[in-house]
Amino acid sequence: MSGKTIGLTVVGTLAVLAIGGAAFIGSGIYDIGADDHHTKIALTIIEQLRERSIAARSSSIEAHFVEDPVRIAAGAQHYSVLCVGCHLAPGVTKSDVRRGLYPHPPNLAQEEPQQAQRAFWVIKHGIKMSAMPAWGMTLDDAAIWDTVAFIRKMPDMTPETYQHLSQEPGK
Repeated sequence: MSGKTIGLTVVGTLAVLAIGGAAFIGSGIYDIGADDHHTKIALTIIEQLRERSIAARSSSIEAHFVEDPVRIAAGAQHYSVLCVGCHLAPGVTKSDVRRGLYPHPPNLAQEEPQQAQRAFWVIKHGIKMSAMPAWGMTLDDAAIWDTVAFIRKMPDMTPETYQHLSQEPGK
């Protein structure tokens, strides 16, 4: 087989794939509704894309999460206002908002603590098509690191500790 034949075969294959992809997208046959699950192959592709994208972008972040109880409490307050409706908390086991989300966000009160850089990147930049907003538009980096510090401690917290930390000072 000559180089020209191989080249034409590759170009033809790519053209057929592009036309097939355009026809598939244009048909609207794939149900994008949040109340219907993805196919296994679509879910696998989305999960791999998400994980590899986050890993590539978060690897160069210098971790600033702290053990300071004041910063952890500040993170708890941010979390209770912005995150608990989707990600739950110690003593918070359900949410009307969470029921309608697909894919379901992780229950961060029951998850192993994430790598700090990964958690920071996700909180700051959000995740497309997942309902995870980019809180970097609202919070500064220090507030995001406070939230990361809290999230990393949360799986070991009792509901009472969470309630105490998440209340605004003076209340």
